[in-house]
Amino acid sequence: MRTAAAVTTRPEESTDAQPAVALTRHWRTPIMFGVFGLLAFVVFGLLPDGGRESTFGLSLRDDVIQLAPISVPSKLAAVLLALVCLGIAAYAAWQTYLSRTVPLWLSITFGVAFVLAFLTWAVAGSEISLTSALQGTLALSVPLIFGALCGMMGERTGVINIAIEGQLLFGAFLSGVAASLVGNLWVGLIAAPIAGLAVAWVLAVFTVRYFVNQIIVGVVLNVLVIGVTNFLHSRLLSPMKDTWNSPGRFPRLEIPLLSEIPVIGPVLFHQTVIVYIMYVVVVLAHIALFRTRWGLRVRAVGEHPEAADTAGIQVNSVRFRNVLLGGALAGLGGSYFTLGAVGLFSQEMTAGAGFIALAAMIMGRWTPIGAVFAALLFGFANNLQSVLGIIGSPIPSEFMLMAPYLLTIFAVAGLVGRIRPPAFNGQPYIKS
Repeated sequence: MRTAAAVTTRPEESTDAQPAVALTRHWRTPIMFGVFGLLAFVVFGLLPDGGRESTFGLSLRDDVIQLAPISVPSKLAAVLLALVCLGIAAYAAWQTYLSRTVPLWLSITFGVAFVLAFLTWAVAGSEISLTSALQGTLALSVPLIFGALCGMMGERTGVINIAIEGQLLFGAFLSGVAASLVGNLWVGLIAAPIAGLAVAWVLAVFTVRYFVNQIIVGVVLNVLVIGVTNFLHSRLLSPMKDTWNSPGRFPRLEIPLLSEIPVIGPVLFHQTVIVYIMYVVVVLAHIALFRTRWGLRVRAVGEHPEAADTAGIQVNSVRFRNVLLGGALAGLGGSYFTLGAVGLFSQEMTAGAGFIALAAMIMGRWTPIGAVFAALLFGFANNLQSVLGIIGSPIPSEFMLMAPYLLTIFAVAGLVGRIRPPAFNGQPYIKS
């Protein structure tokens, strides 16, 4: 039986160490916002010469509604946007002072303001099409969003999925082969989630049923899929391209009325069927995870599997099914490479997208909406390097490729907001 002294001293012991660490960690967010806000104010606003304008095109040639390009004074616009960043930093500091967590939407707003300040500085004296840049951003982000959702489905139950890269690649491979052999793109689209499901089944068997180290299994599966697809590409797909590797691409479909909305219409509502499926999947994943009994069970398994087991939830069964569901989503995302973008399969065409998707999932704090915005950030940076190269910007393209990864390091370190994975993430559950 516990004594009164023991009961009263335990809270005091916790307040001496843990809150101090948590308080220090929470203050990092407004500090980093302030640092980047000052960086934008000085580098993008004060240092450049005045008198130049940044021009952004808002319409494409085929748009029904034509809007004139917008020209803004580069220096003034960058200064105002930098002040917005500093204002957000001050608000974040006030929230931290009140012992409140900085909300995700505030971090997203800060990121948008900082990116716009950067754009006005980088495009000074030139013109870019904002609509085309956003179209390229979405195109590069689609596989990342599917991959991030795949990782989230597993990690919400405690299974780390390093094999997202292999699932994307095998989905791209099998969708292209199936569509080529049958001569029907829809058959390839159906085959894609089956391919991701196959890789996920191997991952689930070894990690959930036999408790093998999740990281090792994921890495091995990635190497295995790369080797198998490269072998089959060199022996079948490349020599007999017309038979095995000529799937074609899904056409872009316009949604009436919505596709005519300036800027947003051509970007969101003039896309292939895979992109429209992605919209539905993101909404359903968010609702299922946070508004249904199934989502409550999934989150309980990842946070406290023993308590979930006591409540009658089959922990390892939930994990197994979620890993399979995530694999199907990743395979569907892989089909975008062959059936939505390129029109054929090439060796290692995913180019590390699975690992970028894993980073997007972490930056998105294991939520579908957050993962979407994080994936869009990566897609925007990858697309911007080519856009700035066309207008002759002095910014090295390597810097644009490096920037999202640096931000990911900051995010994982807790410098741009609190990042906390599911409590039982990466740990096998062995029922006692």
